[in-house]
Amino acid sequence: MSDFQARRTMMVDTQVRPSDVTKFPIIDAMLSVPREAYVPRTQMEVAYISENVDLGNGRWLLEPRTFAKMLDALAIGADDLVLDVGCGFGYSSAVLAHMAQAVVSVEDEAFADEAQNTLAEHGVDNAVVVTGALSNGAAKHGPYDAIMVQVGVQSMPEGLLDQLKDGGRIAVLFMDGALGAVRIGRKEGGTVTWRFAFNAAVAVADGFQAAEEFQL
Repeated sequence: MSDFQARRTMMVDTQVRPSDVTKFPIIDAMLSVPREAYVPRTQMEVAYISENVDLGNGRWLLEPRTFAKMLDALAIGADDLVLDVGCGFGYSSAVLAHMAQAVVSVEDEAFADEAQNTLAEHGVDNAVVVTGALSNGAAKHGPYDAIMVQVGVQSMPEGLLDQLKDGGRIAVLFMDGALGAVRIGRKEGGTVTWRFAFNAAVAVADGFQAAEEFQL
């Protein structure tokens, strides 16, 4: 077993399972996808640490615990079409592709091409990366059974919520200063109702900042 394979197993055994994430599809996917392949080469040695990994350009790969618990709360099914907002270099999409029927990822120009190339190199043929503003999503490929947002959010764009099917689920890490909380939304009758899932934190991305209040 290679060093990275050993680290992958340790990540699952020490970060994922102790966080009460034990569903087989999640465990299997996170054991199967080489996390080190989806970070900059300079970050490969820290790909499995229990912290967010810096991807550059103000973006981060969510720590394994946060990511796994979001997957668990979304309850991704084998027939689901999933929108992955902010996949970075493609790790989250590769994991989701193990669990869902198909994944549409939206990324900006800094990451999109490399994400698509890396997914292709690893034989992930049921995920596609769309280049564009994260906050716009990818409406033409929807609506989606589930949406997973991989960046910090202060204000959730309504246009992104519109891309969720009725009965669909969405996982978002809402940030308030340095504090954050993952909330799971479910859409019923055109309205999304949110519930608290757990605390976590990551940087807020462009397009998801709260509007500045006008002051005299």
